[in-house]
Amino acid sequence: MDSSASPNARKKAKNRSPEIKFHLDLTHCSRNKDLVSAIAVYEAAVSENLKFNQQHFNTLLYLCSTAISAPSLKESAASFGFRVFNHLQSLGVAPNEATITAVARLAAAKGDGDYAFELVKAVGKYSGAPRLRTYDPALFYFCENLKVDKAYEVEQYMGSTEVVLEEPQLSALLKVSSETGRGDRVYEYLHKLRRSVKCVAESTAKAIEDWFCSEKASDVGELSWDLGLIREAISSNGGGWHEKGWIGKGNWAVRRTNVDSSGKCCSCAEQLFSVDIGCDETEKFAQSLADFAIERETQPNFRSFQEWLETHNHCGAVVDGANIGLYQQNFADSAGFNLPQVDAVVKELYKMSGGKWPLVFWHHKRTRTLLDNSSLRRHVEEWMNKGVLYTTPIGSNDDWYWLYAAVKLKRLLVTNDEMRDHIFELLGSNSFLKWKEKHQIRYTFVKGQLRLEMPPVYSSVIQESETGSWHVPIAGNDSESERTWLCITRPGLSAASENLVNAESSKNRESCASMSVANYNQLNDSSMARKRKERPPSTS
Repeated sequence: MDSSASPNARKKAKNRSPEIKFHLDLTHCSRNKDLVSAIAVYEAAVSENLKFNQQHFNTLLYLCSTAISAPSLKESAASFGFRVFNHLQSLGVAPNEATITAVARLAAAKGDGDYAFELVKAVGKYSGAPRLRTYDPALFYFCENLKVDKAYEVEQYMGSTEVVLEEPQLSALLKVSSETGRGDRVYEYLHKLRRSVKCVAESTAKAIEDWFCSEKASDVGELSWDLGLIREAISSNGGGWHEKGWIGKGNWAVRRTNVDSSGKCCSCAEQLFSVDIGCDETEKFAQSLADFAIERETQPNFRSFQEWLETHNHCGAVVDGANIGLYQQNFADSAGFNLPQVDAVVKELYKMSGGKWPLVFWHHKRTRTLLDNSSLRRHVEEWMNKGVLYTTPIGSNDDWYWLYAAVKLKRLLVTNDEMRDHIFELLGSNSFLKWKEKHQIRYTFVKGQLRLEMPPVYSSVIQESETGSWHVPIAGNDSESERTWLCITRPGLSAASENLVNAESSKNRESCASMSVANYNQLNDSSMARKRKERPPSTS
């Protein structure tokens, strides 16, 4: 007891029961990660026949599992940890997921990956379910010791329990597959990484480099391949990958490089894609959104809208009119709504798309208010006559309508809405986030002048090209212009194939979207760079 403590504190400490003192002492050891002192506390508690609970055992096992990282403590920590686990079992205390995770770490540290895996399988007998961390000891042990088939077995079992692998696990599996010459598996894990992360960690990048520089990597692939089939796969997938297998034969050239602002690799000059979700994925996303809207509407308004959209599907883009009209309300013309701002967006989109009107959405109540304003009525009526404006019915949420239209018609969407509220959370998925990055155009008005912020010209994700090359972005603190990429090409590809690919590459730059983001950006940049001499056709 600290001699500086008050008399009341010393008296209180003196009157503590042995059980409370044991609990407090063990908690103190845990906070300080002091296994040596925790062992002494444990031994004293055993000698006094004190009662142990699950928390006490888990604290001790946690200390053991963290101490094994120190070489001087590894053996003693593992031995003591199994003694504690046996004690827990002898008392009939049910282990939980935290218990199993800690013991699995101890088993792997002792070189018994099979037991670590068996422990994971046994979690279902107790409370809770295994988590990603529960599998890590067995998976990483098998990967580090090149027991590749065992590692695959763990991964398969993880899938059966719906545990999703993250980059560290996928990187370990890619590495062990590379080191054991499993080229088909390396290909599989490259695509799993593509789906899981945007930019890979340096350790993952090193594992990828090691594979492509290996002798086995030069042997994988096919010289005869159907370019049309590859292109069709890339197009239907949304661009950036085909997943049809290794293309070509021979050694790979691996370089670290950058990508310029137009999306062109500074090493091989290949144009990277702005990656969209695939066509099938787009249709599923649109259907889930429609189901969501129909379920929440009291009237069959959304079904009517779906039918209307089937015959009004020629718009150049979709506009969240309410979001734009309410932007910077201090400039509003009518009832807190700035119609000229919406008009500026409509005209700019009309010009950029080569004469296609966008489709503007806002609520029916907004239309009534604007029609009551004599200075705005003619403008709104003309939009309605041209099919530029769709007013969502009373009792409906206009968010459902403009999002569905943009997804279903595969159009770009102009809105500053971050789409983070409960509606979008219910839709929340990796597909939605990728779609949003590809399709959302943000805007600002600076001194009354419209500026559009287009989607990225290219996506910083792992990309696989029709020539068989790979581009892998590496995570770091760099800006996109300074980001390091792995450029992985096969110089042995036939010149004829390369020429054929390059001659028709523009056909491959369009995914499911009706207007390519690259062309949209080019038009936008040029329109922002010069003063326009011609006014667009008026909508009023």
